[in-house]
Amino acid sequence: MSETIYNRIAMLRAERGISRRQLAEALGVHYQTIGYLERGEYSPSLYLALKIAQYFEVGVEVIFSTEPFPRLGEQSA
Repeated sequence: MSETIYNRIAMLRAERGISRRQLAEALGVHYQTIGYLERGEYSPSLYLALKIAQYFEVGVEVIFSTEPFPRLGEQSA
């Protein structure tokens, strides 16, 4: 069983025009941590996942999943 955590952090950042550094500063983490998260090289603690969801004002399940997110345009109606 894979313990990979998939996320939409990069997509949310792009939608809002937020840099990795800006997000990192808002969350109190190093900017490289954001890159590691986005690439799936690091899984966030529950606390950090909740802080990220709170920052983007969405539910944690909107950002993180144990299954790959469907690509844009592939989502069923």
